[in-house]
Amino acid sequence: MTRDRAGRRGRRFAAAAVALGAALALTACSDGGSTTGTDDVADQGYVSGDGSFTQWAADDRQGPVEVAGTDYAGQPVDVADWRGDVVVLNTWYAACPPCREEAPDLVDIANEYADAGVHLLGINGVDDAGAAEPFQQTFDVPYPSIDDRDKHAIAALQGIVPIQATPTTVVLDRDGKVAARIVGLAEGSTLRALIDEVLAEDGTGTAVGGAGA
Repeated sequence: MTRDRAGRRGRRFAAAAVALGAALALTACSDGGSTTGTDDVADQGYVSGDGSFTQWAADDRQGPVEVAGTDYAGQPVDVADWRGDVVVLNTWYAACPPCREEAPDLVDIANEYADAGVHLLGINGVDDAGAAEPFQQTFDVPYPSIDDRDKHAIAALQGIVPIQATPTTVVLDRDGKVAARIVGLAEGSTLRALIDEVLAEDGTGTAVGGAGA
């Protein structure tokens, strides 16, 4: 009987461990290739993949971010071409569950904010076109994604805003500097609020109407 009870406890423990692992996988997918130094100014209060967000006042923002690459249609993309506009960067790959969960919100935001001059750009460091394009077609994604299997775009971000989980979403102000970051799944309402705050700035980090950022 003692052996049976121990066996049942062992099986229950193993099942709980599997369930916990599955829950963590749904929260965020590690990209496995990102490293962060202890001196990274944007790394304060980091919690992996829990959907938390961080904002930076204009005087504390790092950048401008220099991200460029080739999208899955073979076209060059460079965020420097969007200086003067608000830019949203999102890391993803097709087999990442939270990436799929947040995709409809990102698509809606891209469409809703297009007339306001907001640009979205995906950064995919895992997939070739055969995996990425079906994802984009399934969710009717209207914005480009960089094929970043060479990790150049992620390398450009590291040290400015650590990318330690996939998905991670970064909002750049009109000067190309990091205004906000969401680590893990980006809730639509949260991302909209972060974008709205940056859109309300006059280009100097000051909210239109005179209020501080």
